[in-house]
Amino acid sequence: MTEKNKQLTIGQFAAMHGINKKTLMWYDEIGLLKPAAINPENGYRCYNYHQSPVLETILLLRELDVPVREIQDFMKNRSAEKMKHLLEEKIADLDHNLKHLQAIRKTLCNYHQNMETLLTMDLSKISIIEKEERCLITVAITPDTSFEEEVEMITAETEKYQLGRLHDASYGSMLPVSSLQCGRFDDYCKLFIEIPFGNAAAPQEMAPKNGLHIQPGGKYLRAFHQGGWDKIPKRYQEILDYAKRRHLTLCGFSYEMGINENVIDRIEDYIVQIEIPVMPAQHKIAD
Repeated sequence: MTEKNKQLTIGQFAAMHGINKKTLMWYDEIGLLKPAAINPENGYRCYNYHQSPVLETILLLRELDVPVREIQDFMKNRSAEKMKHLLEEKIADLDHNLKHLQAIRKTLCNYHQNMETLLTMDLSKISIIEKEERCLITVAITPDTSFEEEVEMITAETEKYQLGRLHDASYGSMLPVSSLQCGRFDDYCKLFIEIPFGNAAAPQEMAPKNGLHIQPGGKYLRAFHQGGWDKIPKRYQEILDYAKRRHLTLCGFSYEMGINENVIDRIEDYIVQIEIPVMPAQHKIAD
């Protein structure tokens, strides 16, 4: 106990808490943390062990970006109840920031994957891939929906689900397979935005409740199209012919998404990724 009552120099106390002694001098000047004593011989500030928890509380609040004035008010009238309330607020803020950082990380990973695909892809190739189930926000469109109306609807949905900016999520368009099979290659019915966080745990449970669309997991036929949309019907016909030759049954929707928008300037270089679910063999309708 005698050691705990021993006074520490400002340098020792600062070093013990991993801060600069100028910080302690500033805290003294603004009345946030006064030294335990002032050496009468040289005027040096001295601190004691019992001030450590007080300093650690101040440093914690500073790390949480609590303004100095709020910390001053809190330290003058601190209590367990006030500390609990303050920590609850900061935990909520951290949770929000973590979700945002997770969304940014996922976006960066998506961009990285797209760039890797661009560098290794064969545009003529059609392949079968595996995809995980995911939740999509969708808005209904028709051939008569104007670009301005699409922008307004997408903006409203991003605000509704607090997605922030479009870079926080993958987005694209949907075309019914039934329309493709009838040769209606421009029969787009929905725009989609992928929910980047928060709903991955139980998408099947929450999708109906929130009006979300489930993009099913499983096998997908994947192809790419480069250039303007006027040539995309030809690419879809190639996809349908490929599926027919391999006795693949396509179902649901075709999901289209641009993968190189952030690295091109000309529409001729624009690449659309096309992914269409392949119905599992046991679910196929007998000929």
